[in-house]
Amino acid sequence: MSEIPSLSYVKIVAGFQRAGFVVVRQKGSHIRLQKRVNGNTVKITIPAHKPVKKSTLAKIIKQAELSVEEFKELV
Repeated sequence: MSEIPSLSYVKIVAGFQRAGFVVVRQKGSHIRLQKRVNGNTVKITIPAHKPVKKSTLAKIIKQAELSVEEFKELV
């Protein structure tokens, strides 16, 4: 398994936007993004932290149905 990068939320949100995710809303320190995939809506929430914990980012990448390698190419 590839190493999860340590990134700020700004870079993470930008990476997911390149993958087709759209920022739906921001409430407090959490940014909500979503994307339509094969008729389903994939929703992810990113905490506005600098940096986001690697374990948290790993879970978000998994929820987004991406591999770590695919995500690294986007950021």
